[in-house]
Amino acid sequence: MTDPVTAITASTIATLAFQKFIESGAGELAKKFTETGIKKMDVLRQKVWERLRGKHQEAEAILMEAETGNKQAIESVSKLLDVEMLDRKFAAEIRAIAHEITLNQVQDNSSMNQTNYGGTNYQTKTGDNNTNFFGGSHSHDRK
Repeated sequence: MTDPVTAITASTIATLAFQKFIESGAGELAKKFTETGIKKMDVLRQKVWERLRGKHQEAEAILMEAETGNKQAIESVSKLLDVEMLDRKFAAEIRAIAHEITLNQVQDNSSMNQTNYGGTNYQTKTGDNNTNFFGGSHSHDRK
C-alpha cells in the first residue's frame, strides 16, 4: 500500500501552492479549505518560490504568472518541481505540507433524508451553516 504522503505528485503540490490564485475569490477558497489549510498554502508556495528562484532561468517569471492563476504557468511550475523533487529531503518536506493542506479540506458532512408519505415524497438536505435543500414530488397511481 502506498503512503498517502509519498503519493503526492509535483502537479498536486503546484496546484495546492497556487490554489488561492486559481479560485475566483477568497470566499470560494474558504468554502473548500479551513483557515489552517489556507495558511499552509502560503507556506507551501513560499517553499516552492525559495527552491525554484535562481535555480532555473525562467522560474521567477513562471512563478509570477502562476500567481495570476494561469493554469499553464502552474503546469510549468509542476514540471520544474518534478526535477527538484529528486532531492528526497525537499520532496518529503513539501509533500508533508501538501498533505497537511489536504487534511484541512472542508468536507460535506450534511445528510440527505427522504420522507415518503402516501403519494408525496419529500427530500431534504441540511448542510453546514444551516443551509437547506428541500424538494418534493407527487405521483398519482392510475389504475
